[in-house]
Order: sequence, then structure tokens, then C-alpha cells
Amino acid sequence: MVSVNLGLVHYVLDHIYGTLLHRTKLGTPFFSKGWGGTKLDLLEKMVKQLFPEARCQNWPPTAVQPMWKTVWETNNSCLREGVFRTTCDERLIDALPPESHNARVAFLTPKNVTPEKMSCVVHLAGTGDHTFERRLRLGGPLLKNNIATMVLESPYYGQRRPSMQRGAKLQCVSDLLLLGKATIDEARSLLYWLQNEAGYGKMGICGLSMGGVHAAMVGSLHPTPVATLPFLAPHSAVVPFCEGVYKYATAWDALRKDAAVLTQDVTLLAEDAAQKSGITIEQVRDRLRSVLSLTDVTRFPVPKNPQAVIFVGATDDGYIPRHSVMELQKAWPGSEVRWVTGGHVSSFFLHNDAFRKAIVDALDRL
Repeated sequence: MVSVNLGLVHYVLDHIYGTLLHRTKLGTPFFSKGWGGTKLDLLEKMVKQLFPEARCQNWPPTAVQPMWKTVWETNNSCLREGVFRTTCDERLIDALPPESHNARVAFLTPKNVTPEKMSCVVHLAGTGDHTFERRLRLGGPLLKNNIATMVLESPYYGQRRPSMQRGAKLQCVSDLLLLGKATIDEARSLLYWLQNEAGYGKMGICGLSMGGVHAAMVGSLHPTPVATLPFLAPHSAVVPFCEGVYKYATAWDALRKDAAVLTQDVTLLAEDAAQKSGITIEQVRDRLRSVLSLTDVTRFPVPKNPQAVIFVGATDDGYIPRHSVMELQKAWPGSEVRWVTGGHVSSFFLHNDAFRKAIVDALDRL
């Protein structure tokens, strides 16, 4: 009975947090500037092209040569930060805001160990994770296992955030797909650099929440075995935005007006176009569901070594329902699901040890 009550508390806390953060009118909602017009059309075509590709296609990825600077150094470890030009297709670079053209990484490594005797895991950002700090704290204790940590700053986040964007609330639907596609391309290039330039023995890719979705995609597309660790991640962005807490943080009326303008005389005001078109909020939700279905990880190929894939879900997650996590395991036979007790928000703070153990175990399976 106590565990049931605690589970309910975690679930309710997720919704209280979501209400305070997303249902209040204090901040700008997601997609307040609409769908993204021609950018969305481009992204839909490019993301669809991922699915039929063989793993060896588009490989090797665009090479990166980060420019490094040392942040600090001790007798046992070293933290460097690097900058490199995003490895996206030129069409995507044109679509990205200028602030996102240069990628930034933090690289935490043990000293006195050669790379071929080490592993390295690339950590991808969850929604709202604008800095390196939280992911470095997650990876720091892994130094004793000779596991290095590379943290990638996503487009639209941190120093790559557009000047007009407030916080993590992306302005257009196309921004979400751009963020994902650019993150995948950059992460693939970093894994290639780690293996072929830096000479690391084993590699992994991980992320929490949105970062977990991107990590699953990168692990799926990698042509050689790589430890793949999606933490607290749904099988698709449809889940949080159309079914979960983020649906309360989405500018549905702005999306409706933008859709109406696209189908009416462009000289009409958005309000007039929305009234004349007869487009309903439910139709807008169906359209967003269709667009975000492009992020469905179950449509991606099974990774080269599914035994090195460990999903970690929370038992009482108010953002990501249990069935969404199980969809991932069902799509990738041989993968493992582990459960931590708690909700989405509380698990970020309470279960870092469980995430670290999953990283160590997945790397051991390579």
C-alpha cells in the first residue's frame, strides 16, 4: 500500500510540475509561431528518407574537427570544450537559425588511460537541458570505470538558442524536427570521430526524455554495435505533445490559425482565415500527430546489437506512459527494459545511479 501511495505521489508531482510550468499563461507556449511553412515541408521529406536507408548509406558522416580548449584538469581527469561547424546538410543549415550553426561539446575524460582501453558515451539533451552541467554530473562518476563522457549541446538550446526563443519553447513545429535531425547528424559524426580519430574502444549514446528518443535513433542508424541507452523516453514525440503534459503547453490556436492561412487567401488575417476555413482544433491535433509520427523510433531499424540497448522507464511517469516504453522493446527484440520507481521529474534527480549502471552494463555487452 505504501508503494502504491508513493507511486501516486510521483505521478501527481509530474502533473503539478507540468501545470505550473505549462498550463499557466506566464510563458510562451510551444509552436506559438505555427507550423514553419516550407521548412516543415523540407523536414518531412528528409526525415522520411531515413527509414528505407540501409545502415551503411550516408556513411561515413561528415567529418568533424572540433577546436578544443581545456576548462580544467586534475591528476586524474580533464574537461575540455570543443566547437565545430554543424555537420547538417546545407539545406538544413539554411533552415537552422544562425545561432545554431556551430555545435558545442563538453568532453570529460580520465587521464593516464589510452583511448583504446576506454569507452566513451555521447549524452544528448532532454527538453530544457540548456547546459552541460547535469549531463556531466551524470557521467562524472563513470570515470572510475574508464568511461569518458561527451555532452552535445543541441540546436535551439544553450548558446545555440535563437535570440527570439524563450527558454525551451520552440517557436515552430519545424523547429522540433530541425533540432532532432541536426542532433542526429552531429551525434553520428561525433561517434565516427571517437572511433576513427580519437581511437576509443567502445562507444555509447544516451539521453533522457527527448534526448533518449534521439539516442535511440542514432543507435539504430549506427553501422556498428554501439551501446544505446534511452532513459525516460517515449517511442515517439506524439506521446508527450498529443497525449501527455506538453499538450497543455502547445499553442493549438496559433497552429489552427496558421493552418487556416495556408489554405486560404494569404492576404486574410489569421482570425478571418480560421473562421472561414472551418478548421477545428481536433483537426489540428490530428495534423500534429501525423507530423510527429515521423519521430516514431519503432519505424527505425533494429540496432546492430540489440542486447546492448537498455531502456530505463519510470513506474509512475506522468509524461511517458508505460505502454510507450514497451513499444520500444517490442520493436527491438533482444533489448532490455529496466524500471525505476518514481515519476518523470523525480527520476531525473533520484536515479542517476540506475542510469549509470545501465551505461556500464550496456557497454559490457559490446
